[in-house]
Amino acid sequence: MTDTPASAVPVTGDWLAPVAGSGVTAHASVPGSKSLTNRYLILAALAESDSVLRGWLRSRDTLLMIDALRALGTVIEEADNGDLLITPIDFSAATNAAPVVIDCGLAGTVMRFVPPLAAATGREVILDGDEQARVRPMSVTIDALTRLGASITSAEGLLPMTIHADSSLRGGHLAIDASASSQFVSGLLLAAPVMPLGIELVNQGEPVPSRAHVDMTLEVLADAGVDVTEPEPEHWIVEPGLPRGLDVLVEPDLSNAAAFAAAAVATGGDVTVLDWPVHTTQAGDGFRAIAEAFGAEVRLDRDGLHVQGPRALRAVDLDLSAIGELTPVVAALAALAEGTSHLHGIGHLRGHETDRLAALHRELSAIGVEVEEHPTALTITGSRPGPGMWHTYNDHRMVMAGAILALRTEGLVIENADTVAKTLPEFTQLWEAMLSPGA
Repeated sequence: MTDTPASAVPVTGDWLAPVAGSGVTAHASVPGSKSLTNRYLILAALAESDSVLRGWLRSRDTLLMIDALRALGTVIEEADNGDLLITPIDFSAATNAAPVVIDCGLAGTVMRFVPPLAAATGREVILDGDEQARVRPMSVTIDALTRLGASITSAEGLLPMTIHADSSLRGGHLAIDASASSQFVSGLLLAAPVMPLGIELVNQGEPVPSRAHVDMTLEVLADAGVDVTEPEPEHWIVEPGLPRGLDVLVEPDLSNAAAFAAAAVATGGDVTVLDWPVHTTQAGDGFRAIAEAFGAEVRLDRDGLHVQGPRALRAVDLDLSAIGELTPVVAALAALAEGTSHLHGIGHLRGHETDRLAALHRELSAIGVEVEEHPTALTITGSRPGPGMWHTYNDHRMVMAGAILALRTEGLVIENADTVAKTLPEFTQLWEAMLSPGA
């Protein structure tokens, strides 16, 4: 395990990220999955009995979810051993409860998963978030909930939004255009068990991006005893009936872990990410094939994922539509590769924490990497990046991308590194520990 020195604290402000003098050799361990943590929290809030959540991720996104669910009537307590003890919402009591205000921060899972649950409580709920959250699309969620019986006020389909106390969710057949985000689908599916009619949900738009996240939602619902099926592609049926109480251990977050595995790819090193699951629905598992495409050797066994980086990275041509969240890390590796790489199927990333295509284009170009930005793709010609300020746009994945580039770039300063607390507050500690002798 990569041990974090007891005296180390997360970096705040700008960070002169460390350079690797040679191939990074380390064993790394990362905390639980944000995506799974927040899905389990939603199901526990709906469940027919109490739940225990172990190995959960403590980050800004998950703490915002916990605060939101507490506001809606879920009792969530942390035991001395760190486990979360969760008593579900009493929907009969929630109906007459006072209005509440929920802070979504910049967490897409809170913005898209909480509104259906909030509407089902029958109370007045106001949702708002960070300034950047107020430009992320919410119209699909608002329109869907309105058609299911909710009464919602919002300006131009954006946050802030108010779910009025006369709302109810009856469920039934619903067709939506989910081509902009898989979270629209997951939010509706997760709340469907509490709807009297359940839900029959059909995506009538282009295929759902980041499909692995929908598969994750289907699996956690089924594991909790919910009757969920997909009789044909992008047509889902969830029968009414509350999930059973949970007692689960959350898998490590593989999208966060991908950055540590990428350190081996970038430097010709040898990194083992401990406890990488053999079976998982996490999108981050796609990094195994990505590493091999760049020329790395990859092996998965009971200890974890072993990645041996190549002497030189080869250029890649990758469709990242199903695993778009890995794009910043992949773009950083492409900038260090020999030749021209094409990353495509990523137009939906323009609606994430920032416009990630524009941000990567701007920042890579500023340090001397040739980049072409297309509507749904990036073309990157590898070179030796130069020093400079790597701006992060309050986007945790941009911090991770900058850290990978810095491994082979003297003098790269990562702006506002603590924005990585969105999903991994101790990232800078773990990163520096990985590069310390004996890691």
